[in-house]
Amino acid sequence: MKKLKTLLRIVSMFVFSFMIYQTAEAQSRADRALINQAVRITKDNFSFAAQTPKGARVYAVSQPNARMLDAIDNGLTDLFAVAQKNNYQRQLNYSDYTIFIAKADRTTNSDKNYSPDIAVGSAQYAGSVYDQGGFVYAAGMVLAYNPCAFVFAEHTKDFQRVSEIVRYEGEHLILYHNDRQLYKKTADHSQGGGHPILK
Repeated sequence: MKKLKTLLRIVSMFVFSFMIYQTAEAQSRADRALINQAVRITKDNFSFAAQTPKGARVYAVSQPNARMLDAIDNGLTDLFAVAQKNNYQRQLNYSDYTIFIAKADRTTNSDKNYSPDIAVGSAQYAGSVYDQGGFVYAAGMVLAYNPCAFVFAEHTKDFQRVSEIVRYEGEHLILYHNDRQLYKKTADHSQGGGHPILK
């Protein structure tokens, strides 16, 4: 009986270790897919990994400082509050989000205001006033819905803008998981409309 208990304990430990390994392996595959997507869109290398104090995962082109990580958490906190106000329940955990911080393709907008943005293919914005010759400047962009991921440009100041970008990109993800009808109406800004979507 004692040998049987010992054997069962060893088998249980092996199964548990195998499950942890499999989960970590699956997680790293998902991470690699997200990183590849971010690299394809931005042409940047995301060499630094971090986590915000509240648990969102971050990949960045340079080591994000505490103000940047706090700004991300603040944006997610605002997002979750307005989502709950609208009776949405899904994807309200900081750990549900993976955020990429890319190199800014410009740091000032056409009015010469500080506006770190990324250049992305114009796609549905082709021929519009936003089209800069095959690309548009975007404050941020959703990369994936499962898991929730988006990218925005690196900031060295105006971290309130970072919080706003996080909240606004997060709105698309919250709507995708909670209100597909409103998501479809608001996902494409080329038809007009903007942020905030949720009030």
